[in-house]
Amino acid sequence: MNPVTRIHSRSAVLADDNIDTDRIIPARFLTTTTRAGLGRHCFHDWRYLADGSDNPAFALNQSQARGCSILVTGRNFGCGSSREHAPWALLDYGIAAVISSEIADIFRNNALNNGLLAIVVSAAEQRWLLAHPGIELVIDVAGQYIALPDGGRIGFELEPFARHCLLHGVDAFGYLLQQQAAIAAWEAGHGVAA
Repeated sequence: MNPVTRIHSRSAVLADDNIDTDRIIPARFLTTTTRAGLGRHCFHDWRYLADGSDNPAFALNQSQARGCSILVTGRNFGCGSSREHAPWALLDYGIAAVISSEIADIFRNNALNNGLLAIVVSAAEQRWLLAHPGIELVIDVAGQYIALPDGGRIGFELEPFARHCLLHGVDAFGYLLQQQAAIAAWEAGHGVAA
């Protein structure tokens, strides 16, 4: 995982509520345990027409959404099953942060554990962001704020351990590996055999 300290991008908007993990990555694409290539299936049934061509009605296929790495969504994003493939698909697609007034807990945990910033804002802040697609945003993970084009800021909360892992580019296992010397010292001081 790479450190996630600052994200600077235009915003793309999917205003629908209750976008579940099956909509993010349909179950038929869950046959892999690797992350690479899942981006091509991200929002697959929404993003493509039956003949495999881009669906021109899908918001992320619009020219103004191309290249955006910040996704603003309707409420209850990531509901449904607990598939870790959903944040993998979003990351492989190029999304670095998802912002909503409500993000399903399991999805949010999976996202943060995999380096996808999942930010919960107030309903009023969400409505404002939804109404202004394509604006330049800067997300500062250390400062826990979103900088708006007019100089305003939207603050957000991150659990301290998730924030630490994002800033240092480690998951929970990587964090434990970084603590090997301290663990060995504690074990030695408490008579624990290695």
